[in-house]
Amino acid sequence: MEDVYSWVKYLHIISVIAWMAGLFYIPRLFVYHTSAEIGSDKSETFKIMERRLYKAIISPAMVSSYVFGLWTAYELDAFLDPWFHAKMLFVVALTGYQGFIARYLRDFANDANKHSERFYRIFNEVPTLLMLFIVYFVIFKPF
Repeated sequence: MEDVYSWVKYLHIISVIAWMAGLFYIPRLFVYHTSAEIGSDKSETFKIMERRLYKAIISPAMVSSYVFGLWTAYELDAFLDPWFHAKMLFVVALTGYQGFIARYLRDFANDANKHSERFYRIFNEVPTLLMLFIVYFVIFKPF
């Protein structure tokens, strides 16, 4: 059974890496998209890149992160551990962050972006902060 746990943990880590990579990259696309003229080839290319990144990488990676992460938690019997609850609070916040990305993606797709390049540069830092907390609780299990 240890072999199954190792594979599930492996798949969880790979999923999280893919999810985080997407969450780090798409706001950078938004930064560059803000400077593209509406209706231009550049703007339309960004729309395609953003949509594909979200649908082909970010969303599937989020789902698989949850599936393999909850499976790992089950194998560890972690569901009643306070550190796990704290970690999941930040994972849920990361999921909420992805919800904002979906909204901004729709805004760009409809040529209705309301935010500046500076906003997206700051917005891009949020997943880093959440990741620091998530990894802290997993590694140190402070309570």
